Amino acid sequence: MTGHEVLVEAENLEKRFRRYHAVRGVSFRCYAGEVFGLLGPNGAGKTTTIRMLTTVLRPTAGVARIAGHDVVQEPGAVRRLIGVLPENAGIYGRLTARDVIRYAGRLYGVPPDLLRSRLASIADALELTAHLDRLTDTFSKGMKQKVNIARALIHNPPVVFLDEPTSGLDVISARSVRDFIERFKQEGRCVIMSTHVMEEAERLCDRVAIVAGGRIRAEGRLADLQAWTGLGLEEIFVQLVEQTVA
Repeated sequence: MTGHEVLVEAENLEKRFRRYHAVRGVSFRCYAGEVFGLLGPNGAGKTTTIRMLTTVLRPTAGVARIAGHDVVQEPGAVRRLIGVLPENAGIYGRLTARDVIRYAGRLYGVPPDLLRSRLASIADALELTAHLDRLTDTFSKGMKQKVNIARALIHNPPVVFLDEPTSGLDVISARSVRDFIERFKQEGRCVIMSTHVMEEAERLCDRVAIVAGGRIRAEGRLADLQAWTGLGLEEIFVQLVEQTVA
């Protein structure tokens, strides 16, 4: 464990849609200064779990808390504590990068002076400073992803949710995003990241949960899972997913 403060708790989370049981009894905890990976194939329930934890979807059953705040009973308090990077997040192309990030800061109620200093600091860390006054319509996908990260962090949240953060990015852009995720951990944030890229999980995650069929099939530190099974992460992942399908 990299920290003792529990910032995210899920207890027997369930989500049923009319004809589909997407998440089935998911439970885990995440700590300050930790990157926790939700690994699974498409349709495994990763994104639905993140949407429940971030108050986008209401759980059918179970309990979830962010820094002690219930996601159903206290959604406003939860939203102030989290930064969210959804997969394929959109940006209004007629705004500059500065406008997009500043607008997010105003929505979160960040005071003007603090907003200016945070925007400058985050832009510098993401190598966005020279591009802040360009229209985002002119940006590559990697540049747009950096803007999305900046607006997710502008209110300095202790908990960050990343849904497939490097999906569709080129090698250089993906590396830049991974470097920034490592920085989150150094800053003491709790990061929950969904991915199906095994190399990414091995590099970034302190612990992982392998999700298939809406359930957590295995959870733990990478070294412990590998010692327990005698397999590499990709082989563990494939075996668990194939068992679920069978």
